[in-house]
Amino acid sequence: MIIERIWVGNTLRNFNYLLACPDSGEALAIDPLDHRQVLAVARDRGWHITQILNTHEHHDHIGGNAAVAAATGARVIAHELASSRIPDVDRGVGAGDVIQVGRTVELECLDTPGHTLSHICLLAHTGQPALFSGDTLFNAGAGNVRNGGNVHALYRTFVDQLMRLPANTRVFPGHDYIENNLAFTLSREPDNRDAAALLERVRGHDPAGAPVATLAQEMRHNSFFRLDQARIIAGLRLNFPDLPEQPDAETVFIKLRELRDLW
Repeated sequence: MIIERIWVGNTLRNFNYLLACPDSGEALAIDPLDHRQVLAVARDRGWHITQILNTHEHHDHIGGNAAVAAATGARVIAHELASSRIPDVDRGVGAGDVIQVGRTVELECLDTPGHTLSHICLLAHTGQPALFSGDTLFNAGAGNVRNGGNVHALYRTFVDQLMRLPANTRVFPGHDYIENNLAFTLSREPDNRDAAALLERVRGHDPAGAPVATLAQEMRHNSFFRLDQARIIAGLRLNFPDLPEQPDAETVFIKLRELRDLW
């Protein structure tokens, strides 16, 4: 599988992706908002886009569908519950469904509610797994739940699905928020050396060259994976004095998401 990450360069800091089969040249476009760039990259690489996958229904993820489909004839794939909010969906998918791209690429659909209640992540079971996480998981962060989401569902997605994936899984998110997310981590855990070192590395970086993290690295610098850390809990109790001395992990997650919304 060939992965082409496309930096959109808009104010929302979107990434788009093309996943191509090296044998057939067929490609899947993930959330192709910038249809001009997506089509140009595919043309330059000699690929034919046959499918579009929307991780969820927000406009900055579906806004390029019509143009890409018109140019290529690609079929649109989305969560089976999202067809009323995403125009012209050809295939609805759920947990465990497989998307085949060409002869060699197979992608497992994960049903990952939270950011919205009809969100799909894609997992590639390659030699080193790859997760295309949309707006569920960001580098050093988690998606918000302000536009049709649910924080309890997002917590369950993190605990029941993301935390159980192989540690060497590469993470390909829908946006580049890494600097702000790392700053938030350090506001919660000032002595987190991994977060501090990575922030120094990416400060002022060109997002087109942003590092690709693994889940093992995320576990070291992403507060939403570090729910049992005493320093994080102590800081939360300063912000929320009614919090018990040993809050459960879901409460820690919810309070972190609440603070991140204000960051």
